[in-house]
Parts: sequence; structure tokens; C-alpha cells
Amino acid sequence: MKEILIAILKYRGFIWSSVKRDFQSRYQMSILGAAWLVLQPLAMITVYTVIFSQLMQARLPQSTGPFAYSIYLCSGILTWGLFAEILSRMQVVFIENANLLKKVTFPRICLPVIIVLSCILNFLIIFSLFLFFLAVTGNFPGVGIIYIIPILIIQVLFASGLGITLGVLNVFFRDVGQFVTVLLQFWFWFTPVVYVYTTLPVWAQGWLNYNPMTAIINGYHEIFVHNTVPDFFAMKWTIAVAVIFCVLGLYLFRKHAADMVDEL
Repeated sequence: MKEILIAILKYRGFIWSSVKRDFQSRYQMSILGAAWLVLQPLAMITVYTVIFSQLMQARLPQSTGPFAYSIYLCSGILTWGLFAEILSRMQVVFIENANLLKKVTFPRICLPVIIVLSCILNFLIIFSLFLFFLAVTGNFPGVGIIYIIPILIIQVLFASGLGITLGVLNVFFRDVGQFVTVLLQFWFWFTPVVYVYTTLPVWAQGWLNYNPMTAIINGYHEIFVHNTVPDFFAMKWTIAVAVIFCVLGLYLFRKHAADMVDEL
């Protein structure tokens, strides 16, 4: 771990310039540019709000106001989007950068770091607009906003560890990439993003608790919808899984770093 941190610090200039170049390349050739960051999740939020608003509004316990379900939906979809983007991009990061890995000598761990930082940058831009919406409508959580920091750290660690693990496996077994695409579609509906967790039957809540993302999304809902302190104890399973995948991902990465170049 110490060697990895030293390598990241030594190549911080390369990492930052790559993040900047990634952001520019994604939007500079489009007419609307970075506005797509907002339009894509906004379209999804609008669709789900129109379909589920009347049904779910009354099912939010101890929550009132015309924007309750919209806030519930935004806090879930935007943060789920960060997880899904990290996982989707991380599982192909080594394949997409095959030429770079073969021709340039640099710490390969920089590639996952670049992906994570790029995803966080995109997330912060759109999430800042959500916070502005909360402030304008009088629903800003106040000092409770600081609780999103530890939840974000747990979420990013989980997504990164799982992403690196899948990224290494995808180099040797290309079916992994197809599997992740299908998995994320089912995973989204197995996570209480659109529907209200507490309105589910007890047996269904029990099954959802095995999903590491359930506690994370519930934590965001507690902050932004209910204005309460998130239950970090309920995240113990997510923290354990995040640590396991981080250790497993780094182990596979270090063991097969040379083999990946040959395979690519």
C-alpha cells in the first residue's frame, strides 16, 4: 500500500492532466458540452417522478412538502450514478488503455485512480446543482451535509475495489464486461433508489440488506430526506465488503499486472 501511495503521489501531475483531458474529450466535441452531465440524470429523474411521484409521496414516513419524493429520488439516483459510472468504466479501464500500457512505462495503478477522480469530478458538478436546488427550496440539510463525506468514502472504496477486481478479470475473461452491464440493470432495482425501503415487507427488507448499496443509499436518504444522522452501524456489512474487494482487487492487480500486458 505504501508503494502504491508513493507512486500516485509521484505521478500526480500525470494523473491530474489525464483527468482534465478525459473531461475535455468527453464533452468538447458535443454541442451542449458538459450540459449532458445534467441532462442525462435529469431525464431519468423526470421520468421516474412522473411515474412514481403520486404513489411514493404518501409512503415517505415523517416527510412532508411538495419536493419530498423528488429529493428522495435525486439523492438516490445521483449517488447511484457515481457508483455505476465508476464500476462501468473501471471494468474496462485496462482494455481501453491497452496501447498505453504496452508503450509507456508508468505505475499502472494510476489508471484506476484517473477513472475514480474523473467520476468524482462529474459527480461533484451535478451534485452541486442538487444542493443548490435544496437551498432554493428550503430543504438544505444544514450541518448534516458533512455526513455525506464518510458515506462517499465508503461508496468510492467499494466501487473502486469491485471495479479493479472486475477490471483485472475482464482482461482474461471478456464475458465479465457483458455480465457487469446486465448486473447493473438488476442491481439498480435491487437497491431502494426509486421505491421507499421502509414500505417493503420485512422479508424483502431482509433480502435487500444483503445488498451493500442498500445501506449507502439509505444513508443519503436519511441525510437529505429525513434530515437525520445516517445509521453508520447499518453500513458495517458494506464496509466489510468494500475492504474485502479493495484487498482482493489490489492483490489481483499486483499479481497479474505483467500478465495483463501480455494478454492485451
